[in-house]
Amino acid sequence: QVQLAESGGGLVHPGGSLRLSCVASGSIFSSNDMGWYRQPPGKPRELVAAIAFGGSTNYAGSTYYADSVKGRFTISRDNAKNTVYLQMNSLKPEDTAVYYCNAGLTGTIDDYWGQGTQVTVSS
Repeated sequence: QVQLAESGGGLVHPGGSLRLSCVASGSIFSSNDMGWYRQPPGKPRELVAAIAFGGSTNYAGSTYYADSVKGRFTISRDNAKNTVYLQMNSLKPEDTAVYYCNAGLTGTIDDYWGQGTQVTVSS
C-alpha cells in the first residue's frame, strides 16, 4: 500500500523551475509534520524543507528551509488534497538529487518515506 506518492521530478536547465507533489494517505497527512529530503549522488540524505502539522495551534504551517535553498524553494500543504508541494525556482546544478517526501521528520526508518523522484539540473 503506497502511503506517500511523489511526482514532478525531471530534467531542467539551470535557472528553471519544477514543482514536486506528494500525496499522502489521510491518516498520515493529518497527524504528521511533512518535509522533503534530498540525496545528491555520493552524498548523504539531507532535509531540504519542512512544514508543520501543528493541528489548531499557532505552530501549524510553520516552515523550515535549509540555507542552501532559502529564497528559492517554497513548501506548502493543501489539507483538502492531502498533498505537500515543493516549488523549486532558480534551480542550480547542485540541486541535482533524488528528492524524497517524508512524514515524521526524524530522518530515520521510523518515518514514512516516498519512493523518491529524480531532479536533474543540467544544461
